[in-house]
Amino acid sequence: MQIKLLFSKNVFLAVKPFSALKESFREGYGKQKLIKDIIAGLTVGVIAIPLSMALAIASGVPPQHGLYTAIVAGIVIALTGGSRFNISGPTAAFVVILYPVTQQFGLSGLLMATLLSGIILVIMALSRLGRLIEYIPLPVTLGFTCGIGITIGTLQIKDFLGLDIAQMPPHYIEKVQTILTALPTISWADTAVGVVTLFVLTQWHKLRLPVPGHLPAVIIGTLMALALGQFGFSVETIGTAFHYTLADGTTGNGIPNVLPELALPWNIPNAQGEIIKWNFDKIQDLLPAAFSMAVLGAIESLLCAVILDNMTDTKHRSNNELLAQGLGNIVSPFLGGITATAAIARSAANVKSGAVSPISSVVHALLVLFALLFFANALSYLPLSSMAALLLMVAWHMANVPEIIRLARRSTHNEIAVLFTCLILTVLFDMVIAISVGVLLASLLFIRTIAEMTKAIEQPAPEDLNDVLAYRISGPLFFAAADKLFADLHDKTVHTDHEIKHIVLQCDAVTVLDTGGIHALTHFVQHMLPHQQIYLCNMQFQPLRMLVKSNSVPELQKINYGTDLQDVFNKIREFEQANP
Repeated sequence: MQIKLLFSKNVFLAVKPFSALKESFREGYGKQKLIKDIIAGLTVGVIAIPLSMALAIASGVPPQHGLYTAIVAGIVIALTGGSRFNISGPTAAFVVILYPVTQQFGLSGLLMATLLSGIILVIMALSRLGRLIEYIPLPVTLGFTCGIGITIGTLQIKDFLGLDIAQMPPHYIEKVQTILTALPTISWADTAVGVVTLFVLTQWHKLRLPVPGHLPAVIIGTLMALALGQFGFSVETIGTAFHYTLADGTTGNGIPNVLPELALPWNIPNAQGEIIKWNFDKIQDLLPAAFSMAVLGAIESLLCAVILDNMTDTKHRSNNELLAQGLGNIVSPFLGGITATAAIARSAANVKSGAVSPISSVVHALLVLFALLFFANALSYLPLSSMAALLLMVAWHMANVPEIIRLARRSTHNEIAVLFTCLILTVLFDMVIAISVGVLLASLLFIRTIAEMTKAIEQPAPEDLNDVLAYRISGPLFFAAADKLFADLHDKTVHTDHEIKHIVLQCDAVTVLDTGGIHALTHFVQHMLPHQQIYLCNMQFQPLRMLVKSNSVPELQKINYGTDLQDVFNKIREFEQANP
């Protein structure tokens, strides 16, 4: 009982919420730092308002739920997290997971999946799995993020071109076929607005203004849509595409200018006004998506924190950040928020704008709340094609083509194979399959590469010892390398043109010996005895410890040991003098 309590205490001591906020205040937090956080928060908030709505629409839910996510998760995760600069909210990476859930279960199912993912993230934090992100190879990360970017970009073609598509099919190939079939229904007015918005987004940085390009781009797109409307051209907007009904029966177009209402996720009706009867089977159906959300949320938030650490020369606390991400995704669904995690682009903008603490994320969330309450009517005029243009830019940055080209130029064929395997699996299936297969494939290829590095190099023996073969083993003697190496040694010994009585293995370059290596060595000794004597010398600590632990094996007890080659050769001379 005492051991259990001690274990529980250590687990909870290892995960401390509010750590980033406490560290920021401990270093001294005054008026100047507050002003820096306010400026950074306002800058990021300007970016977050249109993006949050666009990501909610891409996930299959009304745009206000993206704003709710930025508000609730932006505050909860920032205050309780382990990274000072992470800005959390809806992100593009989740779209490929959230959209199918919304199609199958509606808003209620998406909120339930978000709640489950939050619980999984808390469990991951308490299990101290935050450091495991370091074991995902770069080709795997680049592969699945590029695959997500391709999928997101494909999904935006419908709104960007104003295509008449009632519902997107679930599989990628079918999506492409549906888009190609619907091309004759293109709306040139929507396309023109989308193209202008995209042009402003790509060219705005050339003006070198302190204002991010997201807001000017959607404002110009909105003004163009209004102008086209004066000439009789219809452009789909948030106001024409989305409608809402409040608890008091009030209805309207676009997004409601009210605070998010507290509601139980499992009691929210679907589009037909029906409440899903949640049971174990339906929860089980949601678990794969919830697990995918949790894994992706963990990867993206911790990768974001690492990037920000490099930008600011600070250090985040990975398990604390996972706990905060879990808490944010548990709280958010009760206030209408969808799945959230740290957004790399918004977080980087936060740092570049001068943020010094999690307060900047709180300011960003308050600005989103202010826009929701006082500018909801104006936000309803935003064209869907402008929202799609924003996400096309996000998709391009996620695809990270320049980094993939750099990796391809400097990497091996193995790494390129892993990257494109993850990319294709992400596009055609899902992210969890892509990461699982990618990590497994990368591990197997790495094991093969290491195994090929293990060699046995023949060493010269003294002229008076012509019945001795000496080899220097270089590399780890583990399961993937040991069998082949000792088989080769056996063949070389058998096929010599003179009798061999002594085999010397110099092991100064053997850093690792595992049970597979012990097994292979045991078989080698069995084949060589009693005709040859086996000697090991220059043993490092880990291999020697493994041999000592395995000393009960009869074959290993017959091995002779020496400090170095000269010591072994002297022992061989003594043996031959004693046994002429």
